[in-house]
Amino acid sequence: MQTREAIFITLRDAMVELFELDPERVSLESNLYQDLEIDSIDAVDLIDHIKRQTGKKIAAEEFKSVRTVSDVVEAVYRLVQPAA
Repeated sequence: MQTREAIFITLRDAMVELFELDPERVSLESNLYQDLEIDSIDAVDLIDHIKRQTGKKIAAEEFKSVRTVSDVVEAVYRLVQPAA
């Protein structure tokens, strides 16, 4: 799960499973709260799922600025990149 595309596919599959969304509804431009109707409890579930997949936890403060699926992909991408 190193490329942004791989992260998106994993994330989309997780959102379909966790929140019973149609895969077609989940795009990089989808707003988590307006388009996908994810609430704060769902966001915690998503953070937990990401932690299980990556072994790393996204800081809650960082997740507060996340609005779109693309934002989540970028946050996970930064998380999984090896430290330079």
